This record gives sequence, structure tokens and C-alpha cells, in this order.
Amino acid sequence: MIYHNNSYRNNLMRLGFIGSGQITKAVINGLLSSQLKFSKIYISRRNLKISTELGKKNKKIFVIENNQKIIDNSDWIFLAITPNVGNKILKKLKFKKKHTIISFISTIKMKDLKKFVKVKAHIVRAIPLPPISIKKGPVPIYPPNKKVKNFFNKLGDVIEIKKENLSLNFWTTSSMMAPFYEILQTLSLWLIKKGVKRENAQKYITSLFVALSEDAFKKSKDLKRLVKESQTPKGLNEQSVNELKKLGFYKSLNQTAEKVLKRLKKTK
Repeated sequence: MIYHNNSYRNNLMRLGFIGSGQITKAVINGLLSSQLKFSKIYISRRNLKISTELGKKNKKIFVIENNQKIIDNSDWIFLAITPNVGNKILKKLKFKKKHTIISFISTIKMKDLKKFVKVKAHIVRAIPLPPISIKKGPVPIYPPNKKVKNFFNKLGDVIEIKKENLSLNFWTTSSMMAPFYEILQTLSLWLIKKGVKRENAQKYITSLFVALSEDAFKKSKDLKRLVKESQTPKGLNEQSVNELKKLGFYKSLNQTAEKVLKRLKKTK
């Protein structure tokens, strides 16, 4: 059972979501399949399709037109909006000291969030990703907060950040989701072109990469060591690593990350 603070005693939390896009959908789907307890979830009607869909999933979910009403009726408030929308609407909203405010907004820094919030509430920045819908994936949070950590550890794997400027690096690497899926698709299509049925090709490739990721995660091994251990002298994996190096594949990943980081720094 999750509590907002001691003043709530045995009362279950009321959760409010400002914004009803894909990340709100993912977090709420994860919540509904988790052991986390709550009394009500309030979500804004901003995305009519998603908010309506979520509202039908559970009788404790309420879709509300007015953002201020969501805040007034919530203990924890999740800011799941774009930076542009955040800069427009947050200054108009009124928060209270009792609130725990969790911002998913990539480029609005803590000092600016505090200006918007105005009162000394608990504010945490978090970076949830789509796999949170199946209670998987990393959730970086800044600053470290025990209650928020306990909350998100039920939905994924929390990484506590002690310096805010480091959060940009995590946002940068989260931009590799689509390229990762592109790699899966490319290899799957290669198998299909070689005569493998589409269903089997996708199943094999996705299962292979899931297994590799889980193995690396559970063993907590140094990734450099795993690269070495997965190759044999003059073997197929060694050949693939060397071919990709020649093509500049790994260097291009670093270059892409640097360009994304540069963009994020410009929008601070």
C-alpha cells in the first residue's frame, strides 16, 4: 500500500495525470496490472481517444476536463505533457504543499518546475518509457525520493540520479528506442527475404534480443566482458562485430547520441 505522507494515514492515494498521451497510457496500464493500491485516478481529457479508453478500463479512473480540478482532487500529480504545453499551462495552475509532483517533461528543469509550482511541494523528475506498461524498463528519477522510488520499483527498475544535469544523458539514450526497433525489423525482414515465415522471423529476432538483454541485466556483468565472451576466435559473432566496426556502426551510435544531447541542451 502506498501513502502520500503520514497525514494520509490509511487512506489510499489519489493520482492525477495532467496529459493523456501515450506515456500516461503506459503508466496507468502498468499501474492497473501491478500491486500498487490507489483510491482514484484522475486524467485530463487532452487526448480524447486515450482518455476515453482508459476511463473504460477501471471504475476508479475518472476523465476530467479541468486540469485544476485534477490537481485539487489528487495527492500525487503526474505532469505528462510536452515542454511547450508545460510552459503554457503550469503557470496557471495552483498546487499545494501536500502534493507530490512527478514531472515527465524532458526539458523543464527543477528550478523552473519550482517556479511554476510556487509552493514547497515534493517535486521529482522521472523518465518512464513505454515498456512501463508491462512493468519493465528503467525509470530514472531526480532527485532521489524514497516514496517515488518505491512506487516506480513496482513498475520497472528505478535509477536514482543525484545530479540533475545527468538526466539529459538518460533522455538521450531513451531516444534509441525507435532505432532499436528498426534493428529488429531489419533483421526480421532479412530472414523473411531468405524464406522464413514472417511470424517465425519476428518471433525469433525479438526472442533473441529479449534473452540477450535479460541475460545481461540479471548477470549484472560488465558489458565489455559480455561482448568478449560472446565471441570465439574466427567465429561468426567476431566476424559480425568486425564488419559493423568497419561500417562505422558503433561510432555512428555515439555520434547520434551526441547530436540528440546537443538538441536537448539547446532546449533547456
